[in-house]
Amino acid sequence: MKKLSGGLILVSLFVLLLLRYGMVENPLAEMSLPSPFSRNNSQHLHWVAAGVDELVVVPNPKNESEIISIGSLMSHLSIPLNLSAEELLSLQTWKHMVHLVNHSEGLAQAVEAVKEAVTAWEGLMSSIEDERVARSGNGSKSKRLKEKQCPYSVIKMNASEFSVGDFRLKIPCGLVQGSSLTVIGTPQGILGNFKIDLMGTALPGEQDPPIILHYNVRLLGDKLTENPVIVQNTWTLANDWGPEERCPSPDPDNNKKVDDLDQCSEVVGGDDKQSFTSKLSSHTSAKNLSKDEGIKPRRYFPFKQGYLAISTLRIGTEGIQMSVNGKHITSFAFREALEPWLVNEARILGDIKLLSVLASGLPTSEDSEHVTDLELLKSAPLPIHKDVDLFIGVFSTANNFKQRMAVRRTWMQYPAVRSGIVAVRFFVGLHKNQLVNEELWNEAGTYGDIQLMPFVDYYSLITWKTVAICIYGTNIVSAKYVMKTDDDAFVRIDEMLSSLNRTIVTHGLLYGRISNDDLPNRNPDSKWYISPEEWSGQKYPPWAHGPGYVVSKDIANAVYMQHKKGQLKMFKLEDVAMGIWTDDMKKRGMHVKYVNDDRIHIGGCEEGYLVAHYQQPREMLCLWQKLRETNQPRCCGE
Repeated sequence: MKKLSGGLILVSLFVLLLLRYGMVENPLAEMSLPSPFSRNNSQHLHWVAAGVDELVVVPNPKNESEIISIGSLMSHLSIPLNLSAEELLSLQTWKHMVHLVNHSEGLAQAVEAVKEAVTAWEGLMSSIEDERVARSGNGSKSKRLKEKQCPYSVIKMNASEFSVGDFRLKIPCGLVQGSSLTVIGTPQGILGNFKIDLMGTALPGEQDPPIILHYNVRLLGDKLTENPVIVQNTWTLANDWGPEERCPSPDPDNNKKVDDLDQCSEVVGGDDKQSFTSKLSSHTSAKNLSKDEGIKPRRYFPFKQGYLAISTLRIGTEGIQMSVNGKHITSFAFREALEPWLVNEARILGDIKLLSVLASGLPTSEDSEHVTDLELLKSAPLPIHKDVDLFIGVFSTANNFKQRMAVRRTWMQYPAVRSGIVAVRFFVGLHKNQLVNEELWNEAGTYGDIQLMPFVDYYSLITWKTVAICIYGTNIVSAKYVMKTDDDAFVRIDEMLSSLNRTIVTHGLLYGRISNDDLPNRNPDSKWYISPEEWSGQKYPPWAHGPGYVVSKDIANAVYMQHKKGQLKMFKLEDVAMGIWTDDMKKRGMHVKYVNDDRIHIGGCEEGYLVAHYQQPREMLCLWQKLRETNQPRCCGE
């Protein structure tokens, strides 16, 4: 009987393996199989891989494992039939993108981003349907949606009264560059230790959300030091705690820069001269103190038990800076997959008596009902049966409302854009926050210049947006040239057209700020780290920097066609990727012309700019005003 049972088990396992092999050979097959591991995995989503021939395991409602294909996953991102023509404008590239994950090898988080997009998309479509029902009842936008505007700031006074030792502040629509969190409080208690955590959203099946920044103040030191120390880190379920960054650092010579600010200020841990001099009476000088009576200087540390501290975490371009009482203390570089737009809560724990907590500079959309120049800001209709000279795709993220409005009010007001000679669209992935997606959907419908992407907008997936721009520039609109830029870049449209015309190159063109001999970044701690597996070469082929580069129509079309066939190498640095693709076309026989333009400034603004990068909304408006007043490309502050 035991032999018979053993034989049946072997036969069953053999049949399961045959079925699995059949499904791998046919990725579109959909089958339900009982899994021998379903008991342990029923509470989590399991994503096996991201390739064409690989499978995704997800639990069905009955808590039985179900093996489904990537094709089935993408079917959840289909476009509902009841959307209006106006609503469909923001989804013109969508249908060309839904099989991106089939060709995602080399892009981290690809499958996860699509999985999360399914949840976000279904939630958004459900919300749209609810709004449609509400409108049918009273003929106007529902009060619920009107009340769900993303606020500019959130504040709690007398914060300690709300929770003792565990205070939480909701951040409704994430953080963006320029956002800040200010904590006013007094370290107290026996130890005086406390921590500030910027929390993300937990994935389906996860109990604990990721920590985008863990800022831990230890006034009495820890196992590594007896002196006060600040420890910064991140946490995710997949990777646990990352490498610690300590201030003062055990290796001061390795003090990296983040947004040109020290990872750990050199004053931390140094002699506190202010403390030393304050202990001397007005009638006593250091010279008069005997050796026995000498006062030993204290080491400076920004937090002290019993002393009020005003601490501000501010979001920069490359990372997060902390200042205490107006003095810069630490910087923390963003880590891959842990970006500020993911933050939805600030949590403050430990021995600190809070006076107030303020989150400000938060992303907020403009209420179109109060925009006086609304018609002027709406996208010009695409010309019918006529090519455009230049199509510009702008990288943006869902809650970058202010940046997009700044672009609309400035260089999108060039006559060439208003007349349709140049077309501009923002390429935006979905957000994990439904409120942000609802605001984004309303914005897209109002201005008609947004293309939604069928994935959640992680930095590691921006190369997909480059493909989308090429698709739009060749399939949705027929453009002579296709340009990529960012929503914090100011582009002089008139001069860009003139410069392209002066090149007299309409085929095989890569135009921009060209780098010819760049080496891959092999530092594992860098956001731009490239492993030998990702790129084995000693250096990159020529490539153009991301704030503003242009390709001719034939290159853009070749990118789309090769991607469609699964022949396009995915690479997470999108501007370098375009250089790799162009170099591959060159090797296949295309005559490629590289045109360098040093007026494309990648680190800010310089007089005579063609493209100025890292411009905040107020700076964009200032640049536009200077152009209108002087007709000269002058930077603000000059």
